[in-house]
Amino acid sequence: MAEDDVIRILGAGLSGLAAATILAKAGKKVEVHEIRGNSGARFDGDFQGLENWTSPKDFFDEMVDWGLDPKSFKSTDFRDMSLIHPDDVVTTPKSERIAFRIVERGTDEHCIDQGFKRMALEAGVTIHYKSNVKSEDCTIIAAGPKETSAVAFGEVFRTSFPNHVAFQLNDKLAPGAYSYLIVIDGVGLICTCLWRKQKRSNRYLNETIAWYENAYPELDREPIKRVGGKGDFSIPSTYYSNGKYYVGEAGGLQDFMWGFGMRYAVTSGVMAANSILNGTDYDATIRKNLLPLIKLSATNRMLLDRVGDRGFKRLANIWMRHQRKNGGDGLLFMERIYRPDLIRRFLWMFTNRILLKKTKFPDGRKGRRMPFRKALKRDSWEMSDRAKEIAEEWKGIRSSGGKVSFSESD
Repeated sequence: MAEDDVIRILGAGLSGLAAATILAKAGKKVEVHEIRGNSGARFDGDFQGLENWTSPKDFFDEMVDWGLDPKSFKSTDFRDMSLIHPDDVVTTPKSERIAFRIVERGTDEHCIDQGFKRMALEAGVTIHYKSNVKSEDCTIIAAGPKETSAVAFGEVFRTSFPNHVAFQLNDKLAPGAYSYLIVIDGVGLICTCLWRKQKRSNRYLNETIAWYENAYPELDREPIKRVGGKGDFSIPSTYYSNGKYYVGEAGGLQDFMWGFGMRYAVTSGVMAANSILNGTDYDATIRKNLLPLIKLSATNRMLLDRVGDRGFKRLANIWMRHQRKNGGDGLLFMERIYRPDLIRRFLWMFTNRILLKKTKFPDGRKGRRMPFRKALKRDSWEMSDRAKEIAEEWKGIRSSGGKVSFSESD
């Protein structure tokens, strides 16, 4: 802790603000320093999911137990979604329980980032935006990703289509990963995730949009902007070093399989705050509660990265068979693949060697991280005519004021 008894936090994202809120409610003097002009500024209206399968307890119930208010931001519950197989077959994983919640990231008042900001301010936290404070002057490090292991590109649009989530396993449109469609209250997002590095990466988004446009002819897209972001997936040797707590993305606390990281981010922020308040071992707490899930997700990622569409099809079929055998509850399958078992504990030895590479972080810690995988031969293809038209249409939209939150490389 700083000599003046002020707990300084680097980063005003979800993990940093969660930690700040808990500490301030306990009577601590807390300052949060953020290099950007506002919380959520780097996301620019992106939709993301809060998963509900890595813990037996509903995440919002956990938040309430921690003293955080899930009503401070807008969220939309989903109990089912359309699962699109690589051969375009569509099935429906579903559950009577809430499987996941969709929230918006960004600077608008209803976004989750602003909700966490309000909670922190109400608790008495001081937030300094556009503050380039040094990490050595902070107790909790909650900064965003420094390297790139995967990227996502998406288009935000207006639509009259009803609320919907579609998740597509397709190795062509999303190398080694998935694409998705989310529509919430008249605003939609089509996004593709790339877990293998590509040249002319915008062709993946254009082709993905063309696919969804064909599959959902009633979608009536009216493009607003294009968004993008990167993920950095790593496992450090320690989450506590030289008196500093590393939380969220700064601690590599991400889901390697699907990219769900918000629950880990908030949870780690709460754990760091409780460690400061109660003297518990933060590193041991992370290793017991979160690291097994992260290792398991990395093993799943290694398998997904190699199987291609045939493996994706098999995964989709297994999911549906498991749902039928378990009373129609598709959430049980997601819980199962995030439950450590003997086989995946054994496979972790290979994952650690094959998927992850040794690294040294800027702060001096050592660890292993997942580099951006190289492209494969099957990633070589040209855009369809409709995708080329969508690319030209977007150029016109952008020249008329359409925004892009990433560097286009067409």
